[in-house]
Amino acid sequence: MIRRTVDILVSACVLLLASPLLALAAIAIRLESAGHPIYRQRRSGLDGRPFDVMKLRTMVDGAEHIGAGLAINTNDSRITRVGAFLRRTSLDELPNLLNVLRGEMSLIGPRPTLPVQVAQYTARQRGRLRVKPGITGWAQVNGRTSLPWSERIELDLYYIANRSLLLDLRILWRTVAIVLGGSGMYKGHAGGWEGEL
Repeated sequence: MIRRTVDILVSACVLLLASPLLALAAIAIRLESAGHPIYRQRRSGLDGRPFDVMKLRTMVDGAEHIGAGLAINTNDSRITRVGAFLRRTSLDELPNLLNVLRGEMSLIGPRPTLPVQVAQYTARQRGRLRVKPGITGWAQVNGRTSLPWSERIELDLYYIANRSLLLDLRILWRTVAIVLGGSGMYKGHAGGWEGEL
């Protein structure tokens, strides 16, 4: 109950404060490329229930049907100039706060993944679905998408087994440092999993 209250208060306040920035970003996206500025993608949430995660669109419209599909690497030609800035600053994730308000996500937890990823989980890995997915999490502050997918899942399972206020505060602090540094945004040579559109 406390966690949900914090999720609502923080996400509502940040969305209110960031609304002018979101409006400017939406205008910039539309000026550079055709298509809706908000990108929706089906993900698996708590207990595997599907929902549509919302982000600012950072690629050309219909990018998932072009080139590498759901896989993204550094210097991907489908990423727009505005999109590159939004990704580097993590501003593209701001609409995730709407998912938090709707109760589909939490501020902190494992990142929501594609249903096709969940279909490949082992019984142990399905433990990752025991909590709501989050905007940021233990895996995000320990390598993000530069890590192999299996290692990211293990970090998420560690978080779920050790969830506490202190750990959440550590994650928030390190998230700020990562966002300001703009590091670990792409999957790199380590691979990770597809689906980071």
